[in-house]
Amino acid sequence: MSWRSGPNGWGRAIRLLHWATALLVLGQWLLGRTMTSLGPEALAEKFVLYQRHKSLGMLILLLTILRLGWRLVDRARPEHPPSVPGWQRWAASTSHALLYLLLLAMPVTGFLAAAASPLGIPTVLFGFLPVPHPIGPDPALEALLLRAHRLQGWALAGLSALHVAAALKHHWVDRDPVLRRMVRGG
Repeated sequence: MSWRSGPNGWGRAIRLLHWATALLVLGQWLLGRTMTSLGPEALAEKFVLYQRHKSLGMLILLLTILRLGWRLVDRARPEHPPSVPGWQRWAASTSHALLYLLLLAMPVTGFLAAAASPLGIPTVLFGFLPVPHPIGPDPALEALLLRAHRLQGWALAGLSALHVAAALKHHWVDRDPVLRRMVRGG
């Protein structure tokens, strides 16, 4: 199995980045739901979870940038099966572009919301890497960014569900290689 993609499947590098990102996004969603459900009595636990959420968000941003960079280097793409109609090819391209956009935008809006918080809590990635905030406290901006971050989260959840449903449809209904080439490669 090659690190590079080809006409029959995705390479090892793209598949590794895809599945790592997918697992991190699922973990982030669960972590986000947990940390926002905690009340003020769990302040210490909430602090730890928010720092972890910011750390994983930045890791997702890094993996997404690496994945986009690798796609520039590894230009080969598996071909769509001949049975895939044009509208599905368009839907796949559009949804992938939106997924990438959200994977880039969400960590940025989340980080900027944390930076704009009047609480002034520093961002320390993985407990040891301090990241300076590019903006100062601004409650109105924080509220706007948090709203955007939440909307992006729901959009990412919806698109991810559509992505999974489409992959399963290709595998179980169409019985074509679309899902297999992201699982096993070419």
